Amino acid sequence: MIDRDGNGIEDRVDLLRIAEEAMRARGLLCAPPPVELGDAPSPGGRDLTDLPWNSIDNATSRDLDQVEYAERHDGFTRVLVGIAEVSAFAPPGGALDVAAAHNGATVYTAAGVFPMIPRALSEDRTSLLDGAPRLAMVTSLDVSDDGEVIASEHFPAWVQNRCKLDYPSVSAWLRGGDAPPGLAESPVMQAQIHLQDLVSSRLRARRMANGALTFHTPDEEFVHDRDGNLVDIVNRAPLRAGEIVEDLMIAVNQAVARNLAARGYPCLLRVVPPPARWPRIVSLAAQWGVGLPAHPSTRALARFVNDTARAHPDRAEEISLGVLKLVGRGAYVAQRPGEEGPGHFGLAVGAYAHSTAPNRRYPDVIAQRLLHAAHRGDPCPYSVEALEAIAARCVEAGALARKVERQVAKSAAALFLAHRVGESFDAVVTGVTAGGTYIRLHHPAVEGRLMQGQAGLDVGDLVRARLEGCDVARGHLDFVAAAPA
Repeated sequence: MIDRDGNGIEDRVDLLRIAEEAMRARGLLCAPPPVELGDAPSPGGRDLTDLPWNSIDNATSRDLDQVEYAERHDGFTRVLVGIAEVSAFAPPGGALDVAAAHNGATVYTAAGVFPMIPRALSEDRTSLLDGAPRLAMVTSLDVSDDGEVIASEHFPAWVQNRCKLDYPSVSAWLRGGDAPPGLAESPVMQAQIHLQDLVSSRLRARRMANGALTFHTPDEEFVHDRDGNLVDIVNRAPLRAGEIVEDLMIAVNQAVARNLAARGYPCLLRVVPPPARWPRIVSLAAQWGVGLPAHPSTRALARFVNDTARAHPDRAEEISLGVLKLVGRGAYVAQRPGEEGPGHFGLAVGAYAHSTAPNRRYPDVIAQRLLHAAHRGDPCPYSVEALEAIAARCVEAGALARKVERQVAKSAAALFLAHRVGESFDAVVTGVTAGGTYIRLHHPAVEGRLMQGQAGLDVGDLVRARLEGCDVARGHLDFVAAAPA
């Protein structure tokens, strides 16, 4: 941390202790059970270790879920996406499976990470780290030159990551900078990234044409110095290399939902229904001189968000954040064979599963088990009722995890801002509930509650707010509305 004199502050509050207490208070496990690292049952599969697979992730990540490979064909590009094999190491009903089902996902906090499965697996045996053959569930996507997935299949295979890359350095290289290690000495890998970048842009363009929403909302990032002290809380802007991975994973998740339904299997879907607060979105757009239809339309909303962001780039984050909060969060539901799901409003698609991060999310482990059963032609390993129970628990656990993450983030923010009580900040309203009105500062990128002056404010409104108090242990930042921003 940094005090008012600019000196590092250590041990003023034990954020990890706060995080662990927050986890326990909400009934979440701080650690998965230990695991004996024997040989996992092999699902068999093809040997694809000779292909030039690569991964792109955060520079410090070791729980790698995906590797990619692309090849050009006449009129289309075939993309292979390998997803880490986790289901073979965590049989249904075992201790690991029960613990993973309970937490639902890895919990990421400002104090540290609480992994869903043991690090000995997620950061080693089931991680697609470079240099060693690994089991994977591979999805093959044939993508036409206009961005349509014209064919797809799923199969187990052995893969080997040949080049572990990170988002910042690949993004800088794609913008014309120097090639990072792994790319600089490999023309083959350079060609791979360029081809993956091309096909991802085509997939993205088709999604956008279909009305998918693109939000200009950077992620919150806690910046630490070499000694691990928090020195800033900033917004991390999306990176081009991150879009490559995102576009490919979205295509895989759509293919999984589509193909399981075609085989007559039920599935866990990730859904975002049309927003219940659509009238407020219409009102927000009207403030910018844009008329939206009376009923929810992704195409109309996408035009508003994108056109307004281009015309007012300095306000793009505020607009996107307000709309994103009003659209609402996704949830998991069980889809019965032959039934239409409620769809994913943000992506403008009818069926979408989570399947690409089994080291970090339990629904992705379920999807992997379903894909294995479908590949073998076995009966479905889950009843619809069992999937409904899993979906309900994952939604519940996800809400609890977000509360933990927010609480710890606010504790870190309160500690960081403790010496700035009395200062005023520009902010945007992100929530108006019976429990209070909440805002997000532009910088530092933290959230807090308006204790006074909130009358008449709604999500998306701008406000100038004065910091009145910080409670580090409880993670509270209390503000008073000073004036409209």
